Amino acid sequence: MPSNSIDSLLHEERRFPPPEEFTGSAVATGALYERAAEDRLAFWAEQARELHWDTPFTETLDWSNPPFARWFADGTLNVAYNCLDRHVIAGNGDRVAIHWEGEPGDSRTITYAQLTDEVKRAANVLTSLGIEAGDRVAIYMPMIPEATVAMLAVARIGAVHSVIFGGFSADSLRDRIDDAGAKLVITADGGWRKGAVLPLKPTVDSALAKSAKNTVTNVLVVKRGENEIEWTDTRDVWWHDTVHGASAEHEAQPFEAEQPLFILYTSGTTGKPKGILHTSGGYLTQASFTHRNVFDLKPETDVFWCTADVGWVTGHSYVVYGPLANGATQVMYEGVPDSPAPGRWWKIIEKYGVTILYAAPTAIRTFMKLGREIPQASDLSSLRLLGSVGEPINPEAWIWYRDIIGAGKTPIVDTWWQTETGAIMISALPGVTTLKPGSAQTPIPGISIDVLGEDGTRVDPPNGGLLVVSEPWPSMLRGIWGDPERFKETYWSKFAALEGSKYFAGDGAHVDTDGDIWLLGRVDDVMNISGHRLSTTEIESALVSHPIVAEAAVVGAADETTGQAVVAFVILRSKQAGKQTADEASTLLRTHVGQQIGAIAKPRQIFVVNELPKTRSGKIMRRLLQDVAEGRAIGDTTTLADTSVMQIISDKMKA
Repeated sequence: MPSNSIDSLLHEERRFPPPEEFTGSAVATGALYERAAEDRLAFWAEQARELHWDTPFTETLDWSNPPFARWFADGTLNVAYNCLDRHVIAGNGDRVAIHWEGEPGDSRTITYAQLTDEVKRAANVLTSLGIEAGDRVAIYMPMIPEATVAMLAVARIGAVHSVIFGGFSADSLRDRIDDAGAKLVITADGGWRKGAVLPLKPTVDSALAKSAKNTVTNVLVVKRGENEIEWTDTRDVWWHDTVHGASAEHEAQPFEAEQPLFILYTSGTTGKPKGILHTSGGYLTQASFTHRNVFDLKPETDVFWCTADVGWVTGHSYVVYGPLANGATQVMYEGVPDSPAPGRWWKIIEKYGVTILYAAPTAIRTFMKLGREIPQASDLSSLRLLGSVGEPINPEAWIWYRDIIGAGKTPIVDTWWQTETGAIMISALPGVTTLKPGSAQTPIPGISIDVLGEDGTRVDPPNGGLLVVSEPWPSMLRGIWGDPERFKETYWSKFAALEGSKYFAGDGAHVDTDGDIWLLGRVDDVMNISGHRLSTTEIESALVSHPIVAEAAVVGAADETTGQAVVAFVILRSKQAGKQTADEASTLLRTHVGQQIGAIAKPRQIFVVNELPKTRSGKIMRRLLQDVAEGRAIGDTTTLADTSVMQIISDKMKA
């Protein structure tokens, strides 16, 4: 197979054994692999019993109707009780649950007892508004504590929440509300972003005015932005008028483990968002297990910070459910990393003594671009563990993250998982794993991962192929809301002819001679250049490995000669400004890619830009770059953090 194919990765030789301070727990943590290998289902039953069950389960997994799994189905529990009440009952009510930092500089510290009290009051209000078990509630909120309260209150009464990212447009919001048949919307007047208030309630009003189903009976509004909003007396309700005056007496009722917990919408290849459905017992089992073990959590002393928005699955699993189920203390931040100045994250870490930071590679590369002087101006000595999530992290960003943010000593857990998987599936374990920069490494205990060829046969290392999950797992999606056939077709049809149901993740992966996994990104991000399969991630990694490059995004553009051609968009490091022209930089980088991968991988065009189109969570919207590269009209930009970026890029390409 050609060395420049998807099956060949840049060889990364650096290795980092576990630091001494982590190896003390290596035997205990390493034993997890042994127990899971001996009896996978017994292992997951053991993890589930770490939760509080009102009715203990007797059956771990019902896989009689694949791909529709039922985990711990005859047991009953209450998700919110597991995240709140049991910690208070155990005597930890005074432990801080959330250190919240508002973008303008206001802050709140909320204990487990206070959070439990607020969730009980909110649950009583939801019930008074007619919300019952099984009803759907849309949550369209900024990153404020009330967002967490709302999610837990919905879960407490057995209803189903659909959290919708606060940057979505009215049309996107309407589509999600209508698809779920939401009965209630919980929102805020506005939220702070980049030094200004982003209005939210007006977007809800517009979405509901356009709704074809009109299922929403009430809108519950938190006062945050103090921006002027319109009011419908028969529908709209102020949070502070109702929740703050409600009774704090509320007994959590148990629900079946397969009670739907949330719907979360994710992009689909058809253009119609998919409502990914997760249920209660299995999801909470794996979210809490992975949070506790992947991050080596010590709830009595750690301060955990996952920087994700609750509008994405990372915010569900590692801002709300995982940390709170484990009784952790965490940081929650409303705004963006550079408001009012680029060092805001590092000041927050210093202020609260954050010990564990979980962030996206895109954010790390952005900080690289700005320079090490900014984080080095803050005291980051409290950090003992770093995490990466959302996309493959290139080795250079990994090393910078460890050296500059982690003082050259902290382990980095590079995690792979998806909205659909619900919780972390592949990751190193600190204290056990010798780390390889850029590699997600190994499935967590109890998870079965394979890398298969197109014909369904397992690839021989070192080689690449398609990443599949070969056995059901507790936090797996239970379907696509209202569309079981789409669920089967989207996730289970690729290898349907093989024995046993295989979940195809949609990602390509390379498995090395040690059996460690290197993610190559979505199969959609694989280009076919003159018959050769090339990964956009591989080329991006080559570009960013050059010292003049801070960030890079690569897309495949239609080409009459080669089928597809490589087009790259790069941001240069700030210290490179003025040292070479854009043409000189392009020539230099094309040569560099040819040297790193091969001539076939040289970009046809390299455009030097100041910014890349990103969502608020930091994801680069490559489909918009592909629109520009192929000369099409630019698609929907409503989810971008800065909608002007694409026009600037488009103008630059036309110049």
